[in-house]
Amino acid sequence: MNLLPTPTDPMDAALGSLAVTAPSTLKAAVLVEVGLLDRYARIDSPIGPLTVAWNGLGVSLVDHEPDDAAFETRHAAATGRPSLPAERLPERMADAIERRLGGDRRARIKLDLRGHSAFEQDVWRKALEIPRGEVRPYGWVAAEIGRPKAVRAVGTALAHNPVPLIVPCHRVVRTDGTIGQYSLGGPENKRTILAAEGLDPAQMEAAAARGERLVGCASTHIVCWPTCRTGRHMLARNRRPFRTLAEAAASGYRPCKVCRPVDGSLAAA
Repeated sequence: MNLLPTPTDPMDAALGSLAVTAPSTLKAAVLVEVGLLDRYARIDSPIGPLTVAWNGLGVSLVDHEPDDAAFETRHAAATGRPSLPAERLPERMADAIERRLGGDRRARIKLDLRGHSAFEQDVWRKALEIPRGEVRPYGWVAAEIGRPKAVRAVGTALAHNPVPLIVPCHRVVRTDGTIGQYSLGGPENKRTILAAEGLDPAQMEAAAARGERLVGCASTHIVCWPTCRTGRHMLARNRRPFRTLAEAAASGYRPCKVCRPVDGSLAAA
């Protein structure tokens, strides 16, 4: 008895009619979803258009290279993966990035940081904690992650940040209070971004030139980093500049529990 369907078997013909050709985009979509291929698109920023690459694991690269071919070369060198252009970012990702750049640290943005060391990722996660419109020195990051002597290594990690702006390395400055370098177009771009967040970079650097690394409030006897939000409404007559925590402590000031200045934060950069 022949149990195999014949070419004219009605069931076989019915099943054959259900077959469809996979969309030409399916392969790329699957590769993107599993993180073997990235897509990229442009977004606006305070320093002009930026290119953002992503895959199913998260955002993988942010760069200011406007040329597609040049960006794809840069992306391949940084990630080891190919990339394809897209018309725009996924809506939820674009919304989260806009909210994050606007200061909403609750906005969830997945990041694909494969290939980077645990130390680098610790540094970048700590930078994510710095609020919009505030800055911290390299030494603060080093102290906060439990590596107070690794100030230079922190600077190197921030220079290698693959997703600047999203991970706000522009909010980390040199130990002496000067602006320092910036991987996304240099110190002028860093100043522009900080100004867009409500800071006055020229004023910050003038204070740094005078050696004013910390500021205390005479009415509360609390000492902070100069941009700490707790001191924004401090009356001018209550401001007391200090060069070191030891100097502040000798005058009866205690460290702010919000911005957490510590001795290791003032280590040489």
